[in-house]
Amino acid sequence: MSKNLDERAYIVTGGSKGFGLAIAECLIREGARVGLIGRNAESLEEAVAMLGMDHAYATVMDVSTRDDIASAFEQVRQHFGRLDGLVNNAGIAKPGAMGELIESEVVQQVSTNFMGTVFACQAALPLIEDSDNPRLVNISSASAEHHDEMAHLSIYAASKAAVERFSRDLRREIQDRGIGVTILRPGAAMTEFAADWDTERMRRAINAWHERGPGMDTGMQPFHVGDAVAYCLGCPPGVSIDLLEIRPNTRVPKVAL
Repeated sequence: MSKNLDERAYIVTGGSKGFGLAIAECLIREGARVGLIGRNAESLEEAVAMLGMDHAYATVMDVSTRDDIASAFEQVRQHFGRLDGLVNNAGIAKPGAMGELIESEVVQQVSTNFMGTVFACQAALPLIEDSDNPRLVNISSASAEHHDEMAHLSIYAASKAAVERFSRDLRREIQDRGIGVTILRPGAAMTEFAADWDTERMRRAINAWHERGPGMDTGMQPFHVGDAVAYCLGCPPGVSIDLLEIRPNTRVPKVAL
């Protein structure tokens, strides 16, 4: 399959760091232009400076705020003069055992991870229909499928499982319009994903995860996810990757805290 992304334009939510930034880097390397969506203006500015203003454009927005999404996406489309697809990467996780789940954190995870994906797809569909190869890529997580992933992330995992179920129905619904819908399910890689986790709750989560078994998989880098997204976006019209899972494959011992 050809990865012909030359001059195409895509939106990447959560695009200023982690998987999102790696995805943007890969798409730009393949010749695409990328609109970065994120909540932190400083991080977005740094990302655009690194990627190059000729190839990247940033808009500050919280994907859980529905009213702002359509406006932000239209800004990206106008900036590049076209829009060919969307990568729903924005996500947040807050560790917590069942007895210590905090209402605001539950709502934040569901709003960002699931509702944000739904609202972003709604906003993107009318803007990508004129493309000759329109695509939606919804980023899930290995936590939605595999029970040996990090412990105490039940709400995060459930919200990603909801993304997968929604994506399957969406594919059926818009298939006749020639729009490809892909679920990309990545495993763990070294990012800033857990940078703001509560230290004590993270310790308990890691120790609970350690009890599930002595070994863990490692070896995956964010750019591997970027390459996978480019592969999905670059499928020729009439062909779509429904579900692609990419996980680390080097087994090492876990370390408890």
